Amino acid sequence: MSEPLLQVRGLTKRYGARLGCADVSFDLDPGEVLAIVGESGSGKSTLLSLVATELAPDAGTVSYRMRDGVLRDLAGLSEAERRALMRTDWGFVRQDAAQGLRMTVSAGGNVGERLMGVGERHYGHIRGQALDWLGRVEIAADRIDDPPTRFSGGMRQRLQIARNLVTGPRLVLMDEPTSGLDVSVQARLLDLIRRLSAELGLAVIIVTHDLAVARLLSHRIIVMRAGRVIETGLTDRVLDDPEHAYTQLLVSSVLAA
Repeated sequence: MSEPLLQVRGLTKRYGARLGCADVSFDLDPGEVLAIVGESGSGKSTLLSLVATELAPDAGTVSYRMRDGVLRDLAGLSEAERRALMRTDWGFVRQDAAQGLRMTVSAGGNVGERLMGVGERHYGHIRGQALDWLGRVEIAADRIDDPPTRFSGGMRQRLQIARNLVTGPRLVLMDEPTSGLDVSVQARLLDLIRRLSAELGLAVIIVTHDLAVARLLSHRIIVMRAGRVIETGLTDRVLDDPEHAYTQLLVSSVLAA
């Protein structure tokens, strides 16, 4: 068995009297897709922000296996090390693409900027890589000089994916990446995410309220309620034969819709 790429132990976060999440632990293997599901306010987005080190936990640790094979506690990284990790080995696809893109910079510039962040300086190579990745996320080459303000919601999300994947990360975090998109656009984006994660062997943590998204994309699932993990396991097992009453309610509500 491979050693875990990410190791989360006892993550806890409170907002005053309100519990964000409590004592959450899990491992993520290389190439594994993990879905975190639950209703609004369940703590899933808080958990993702803690994993991404955008929030400081009240308790617990997040450790990541660096490319040299050493498992490092992210809290122990210097700010320069943390920034370098986020620019190279991690990606973050946000629900609102405007938060993950430079909206006044061209599509090619958005992709190329991340390459420049890892030291690439040759303009021709940067533009060539940008063109390649725009093609891979199904954005026409003649849109390379257009800013995201001229793109549809689905195109913006695809551009966000290209921007994140161009540096060859091993872990990508996704926060409700299909939320707010039309059903047909969602289906196209999900097919793209599934194909690229398989082709590139990406480890992915995806936060979603949509159980159909979790079933399509993930190998394992974590079900959260009121800040706590109430059920976890292989996705098909949890969704086909849920043990916890809350998970049963979630699944039945989808079937009834």
